[in-house]
Amino acid sequence: MKILFTFPGQGTQRAGMLQHIPDREAILNDVSAVLGDETYQLDSEASLKHTRAVQLCLLIAGVAWARELIAHNVKPDMVSGLSIGAYPAAVIAGALDIRDALRLVALRGELMEQAYPQGYGLTAIVGLQLSQLEKLMAGSETYIANLNAETQIVIAGRDEEMANVAQKALDAGASKATRLAVSVPSHCALLDKPAARLAQAFQSVTLSRPHCTYLSGSTARVLWEPQKIADDLAFNMARTVQWQDAMVSANQRDARLAIEMPPGSVLTGLTHLAGWQGDAICRERNSIEVVQHLVKRLNRQD
Repeated sequence: MKILFTFPGQGTQRAGMLQHIPDREAILNDVSAVLGDETYQLDSEASLKHTRAVQLCLLIAGVAWARELIAHNVKPDMVSGLSIGAYPAAVIAGALDIRDALRLVALRGELMEQAYPQGYGLTAIVGLQLSQLEKLMAGSETYIANLNAETQIVIAGRDEEMANVAQKALDAGASKATRLAVSVPSHCALLDKPAARLAQAFQSVTLSRPHCTYLSGSTARVLWEPQKIADDLAFNMARTVQWQDAMVSANQRDARLAIEMPPGSVLTGLTHLAGWQGDAICRERNSIEVVQHLVKRLNRQD
């Protein structure tokens, strides 16, 4: 039985999210060696209006919380991240150096924001099947962005177009349509060009073979080759998220304890919706002692 660490994407961020990360001073000192003085303002309310700061905060937080668990002998057999969450996943797997990750994520955020500075984003639709939603999207300039669960799907596009589809979805029986706190149209062809530019930046970075299983949240496939992980990281901004399939894949590989890194608990809920056969918890709402207890129980099942 295996342990899976999961790392959330944009929309989970909040002001002050780096104020209470484990080993904060040491980690932020390392970050500031790459990013400089902006490090200490990244999680301010003003900074989090920008995609670059949001993504950097999620990278830093994910690495910090995962390292704390590892320091308490809770080690992942498998890692997976949703969108930007793939970067801390790759760092924890040993595939990507944290300093390279910081530079690449800073560039990633800048490229995405520059491509679509305003008027675009993501909307989550709950309660409809993919085939139903696709019919409502026909003729609109919107795209399927995330397949998070069977009836939890995220669309991308221009604000007005998404609003029209959202209203149609509600009229057709959707239980919820929520504009997410994401200011770019992620995970669709609109970001093909920024993704290609980020891929060029990866050519100057050396990745390593991971020391634990790296499960792509975009393809639901396990990747071991450094070049394939680099491709996954560079292009995941323009690829549909396949989170449900990724969690099914993790289950098939005997992962039975999924631990979501802060902030939030979104992935924990989605993991349960994918028919998860073990325990799925978020670190934010569970103490180290609870996590350790679940690990001991998991070990007894082996």
